[in-house]
Amino acid sequence: MSLIRPFRGLRPAPGRAGEIIAPPYDVMNTAEARVMVEGRPLSFLHVSRPEVDLPADTDPYADAVYAKGAENLRRMIADGVLRQDDAPCYYAYRLVMDGRAQLGLVLTASVKAYDENRIRRHEFTRPDKENDRVRHIDTSNAQTGPVFLVHRATAALDGVLDWASQGEPAADVVADGGVRHTLWVIDAAADIAAISAAVEALGVLYIADGHHRSAAASRVAAQRGGPADAEHWYFLAVSFPHDQVKILDYNRLLTDLNGLDAAAFKARVAEHFQIEPVAGEARPVAVNTFGMYLGGQWYRLTLKPGRVPADPVGRLDVSLLHQYLIEPILGVSDPRRDKRIDFVGGIRGLGELQRRVDSGEMAVAFALYPTSLEDLMAVADAGQVMPPKSTWFEPKLADGMVSHLLD
Repeated sequence: MSLIRPFRGLRPAPGRAGEIIAPPYDVMNTAEARVMVEGRPLSFLHVSRPEVDLPADTDPYADAVYAKGAENLRRMIADGVLRQDDAPCYYAYRLVMDGRAQLGLVLTASVKAYDENRIRRHEFTRPDKENDRVRHIDTSNAQTGPVFLVHRATAALDGVLDWASQGEPAADVVADGGVRHTLWVIDAAADIAAISAAVEALGVLYIADGHHRSAAASRVAAQRGGPADAEHWYFLAVSFPHDQVKILDYNRLLTDLNGLDAAAFKARVAEHFQIEPVAGEARPVAVNTFGMYLGGQWYRLTLKPGRVPADPVGRLDVSLLHQYLIEPILGVSDPRRDKRIDFVGGIRGLGELQRRVDSGEMAVAFALYPTSLEDLMAVADAGQVMPPKSTWFEPKLADGMVSHLLD
């Protein structure tokens, strides 16, 4: 079973992408989605967050919501707003944010390869979120949100994508937030063959973001069964070379000091960390260093020698901070469930950490050095999972740029 294959993408009609594409369904709540669709009747949020078209008190997991999403998708196809390509293609997809570009491949990935761990994961999934995506896929008979994959950079694949992206794009949109989304169709037989061979030679792909979407695709395929070449045995994804993808920091805040005053807390921290007050923000510049904001002051924490294990999960900064500080000193053993801890993606900046502590909402904040793609792949290769809230990827893929119909 090959890792990937081309597919007949469902795309915005020429000139309509700007009206259609939307942020991923899971980066906003219902109230925010309702605001985002105001004056935008073609926003893909009508498909991915269809509760926006139902009464305000509608349960977002009600049967009517999934049915409405399927209805909206069918209407956009019938109206010619979305059109399906006549023959299977790959697509080059470039994201540009703050002057930095990453160029990836839109594909469908093999569910069987995912089940066999050739498409590797690094997170646990939640059943409720899986169930939501299963119902969305099954009711709409489509995969409308791509899984974000990464692959080890290879000149063979980079070369084809670079060549493809020199031509006239099928869509070129600057979305809200200033991110530029550009798509090219790759339909030449020779290019398709070269891409398939280059990816197959890699042997494995890695899920960066979209664990619930890929797990849901696997469940839908198992439920439907049927021939191995059926569309539901493949799931929508975009894969980027690992040397172009940037992981941002994912920072931590705690509501209290677990009964300690500031002096006693710092004394406990000093058992495993060197503490140095700094002027301005203490943004970490290397692994095993952390920023801490406490009592109106930033501190640089440096883990003392001899405390970093060799295993791929234990050596992560998120693991080290938890092992030596958050659990033993602040008493948070389960960061997935403990309400005393919160997480802020690096896109918000360290100023957000300082603001929330200064407001009295939180007692202390920690800034982390970003996890590397090499560390993520090492964890996945070892068959392990990352601690919660270890990675924050920017920019985000757009929903609606390319979708995958399952019939």
